[in-house]
Amino acid sequence: MGQACVDYVGRVPVYPVEDSKMELEGLFISCGGPAATALVTLARLGVPTSFLGSISDDPFGVQIADSLEEERVNISFLKITPGHSSQFAFIAVTIGEGKRTIFWNRSSAPELTPKEVSLDRFPGARILHLDGLMLDAGKEAAEQAKKRGMTVVMDTETLREGTLELLSRVDILIVSESFADALVGAEAPRQKALEGLRELGPRQVVITLGAKGSVGLDLNGIIHQHAFPVVSMDTTGAGDVYHGAYIYGLLQRWNMVECMAFASAAAALKCMNGGGWRGIPDIKAIDGLMKGKSVGYPY
Repeated sequence: MGQACVDYVGRVPVYPVEDSKMELEGLFISCGGPAATALVTLARLGVPTSFLGSISDDPFGVQIADSLEEERVNISFLKITPGHSSQFAFIAVTIGEGKRTIFWNRSSAPELTPKEVSLDRFPGARILHLDGLMLDAGKEAAEQAKKRGMTVVMDTETLREGTLELLSRVDILIVSESFADALVGAEAPRQKALEGLRELGPRQVVITLGAKGSVGLDLNGIIHQHAFPVVSMDTTGAGDVYHGAYIYGLLQRWNMVECMAFASAAAALKCMNGGGWRGIPDIKAIDGLMKGKSVGYPY
């Protein structure tokens, strides 16, 4: 459950200064969004998924729906409200570093409401994945998932009002470095951040650190996973691919160390491939990158 959007990604030699001109060295169109990208990652890995979100019937919304269907993500329960605008982003990617700057336009389509949430439609589902961008609907979905014995996974980048309340309903929490910094301060040790996040309710917590890898905490202690060394074309969506790949590991009943290693490899390949959803790797590519690599070590 969460967000989907259309991304226009332009490649630039360097990030331009204000009030200047810059010729693009490439432009491609893809879809994105935290929850949607995670589900496409799972679909690439052979996992049946269904997307719960809200879009409109404008050209961007049509492209989102068509792209999800092409990726074999079920959209039978996607909310489509005519007469609004769906979310759109322009992303400038710096050639050589693969760093991205995102300019985005919020969707005007109404969010899912708690009354519109029903997990009765998914009797065989094992995991509910949330991106924290529809808090009220997310809380209701998490409550229903708990009653069904499902595992609730959440990723979040920004500390918003109501986010901490939702975290108390989450089993597996994966957050960005900026979220951890907002919670405990940028100067706080990672162990303090991990412990603070676990005290909010999740049994497993992971902080993604970009090129520095990721750190995680469960009952067995703290694990640090190195980032796999690749030449990055575009970091857009890498964190979302990490989330989807981590969920794949959960479905295989892997431990946290194994999930983090697999997710790190998937995210690295996404950075190396670029290309929006086209750059999301398959299982063969991920396994190939992981061969002979250390999966993690005690922190």
